[in-house]
Amino acid sequence: MASKSPFARLKSFVADLLLWSFFVAGLATSMGGAGAFLDGTEKTAATLAGVTVSLVTGSRIAKKPKIKAFLSTRPVLWFLFLFNGGVAAFSYLTVDGAKGIATAVGMGLVSLGAAGGLVSGYRGGASHEEQDNVIPFQQPGYDDQYQQTAYSAPLHQPPYDAPYPSAYRPADDTHWA
Repeated sequence: MASKSPFARLKSFVADLLLWSFFVAGLATSMGGAGAFLDGTEKTAATLAGVTVSLVTGSRIAKKPKIKAFLSTRPVLWFLFLFNGGVAAFSYLTVDGAKGIATAVGMGLVSLGAAGGLVSGYRGGASHEEQDNVIPFQQPGYDDQYQQTAYSAPLHQPPYDAPYPSAYRPADDTHWA
């Protein structure tokens, strides 16, 4: 792969900087930053706008390959499951009214999503059946997009009438000499 030009690297850096800046600003506004300057309806509108901005930019950030790979690791999934489950239980027991229930439901959903990732073992690669049939000489996970399985490999397929696998392979390694 050819390296990026300096202009392309600068453009990517500026785009990432803006994306992260909007994400942080949206979080700050949604968590009460608007309360320092606004009151009443304006505060509510600013808070909802901050939530929207942080959700949109956060979902864009989560789609980046490095972030996506990090979020799907087992330690991160365990942390998300345990931490958000604990916060859900704590907020349900300590925060009164609709705020406590809404917080518990939201954090509980995130915790259940992480639990689903742990239970299914989803890694973003091939399905479980395909992972069981990976050709031994290939490193799984290196490039899941081009990973060949025993069902999809174009080479080294035995003839249909021959037993698998010794019928198309020599019994010894003398053919290499």
